[in-house]
Amino acid sequence: MAAAKKNKKAEISSGLWGARAEDWANIQEKGYDRLYRRVFEKVGLNKETIYLDAGCGSGVAAGIASEKGVSATGIDAAANLLGIARRRVPAGSFKICDLENLCFKDACFDLVTGFNSFQYAKNPGTALREAKRVTKKGGRVVIVTWGEPQGMEFSSLLSALKTLLPPSPGKGGPFALSDKKALCDFASKAGLEPLDIFDIDCPRIYPDLSTALRGMGSGANAVLAAEIVGEEKVNKAYTKALKPFCRPDGSYKIGAVFRCLVSGA
Repeated sequence: MAAAKKNKKAEISSGLWGARAEDWANIQEKGYDRLYRRVFEKVGLNKETIYLDAGCGSGVAAGIASEKGVSATGIDAAANLLGIARRRVPAGSFKICDLENLCFKDACFDLVTGFNSFQYAKNPGTALREAKRVTKKGGRVVIVTWGEPQGMEFSSLLSALKTLLPPSPGKGGPFALSDKKALCDFASKAGLEPLDIFDIDCPRIYPDLSTALRGMGSGANAVLAAEIVGEEKVNKAYTKALKPFCRPDGSYKIGAVFRCLVSGA
């Protein structure tokens, strides 16, 4: 029974994230290019690195790694996003797989990254322990989450749909691991050694309101909210949240910060 429930949850997650896969891939995820490149610089990614992106989405990070000659593998729950990843990175390997039960043998990878993924697992600790399991001794596991919400412009976008969605169970959410101590404790409890923690500025830029609404509307929460209250209310909430960031030319720039922890396996 437990296995069936887990599969059902993965199916629901896949449906939400895959519903607007092209918009997520081409608007939202492409906007994280700077984040991926800075993390790879920090860990010294090179062509000898055997790399896994846990929660790879449409494969943008894997594509950047492949450009450097890296053997890139990605796993995700959303089949539609994986389809885009395979088109983007023909040399990569992409699989539908559960973060809490990775479909790899022990000690396969030199580097495992979780870009805003581990904290959204049903059991984040289990997901991180799985990442450690598949990482070689002396390898690196990188946990990337949102920076602290205080003073971050993009936090207003992340909370824009709060009143349109049912309360989420547990203590998860976008800022569950933003505190430095909480993030280091999270790694330590999984048997990892915190080595380096740093923030990366990665502002979100949209050329116009239509593109911004398509991008913001492609995330799982937005898709779920649209199913519950309708697309019009979702767009209205995002339009209101975006208004302070509109520039004279009609484009939008919203400051965003990611917190990254490099840990040793």
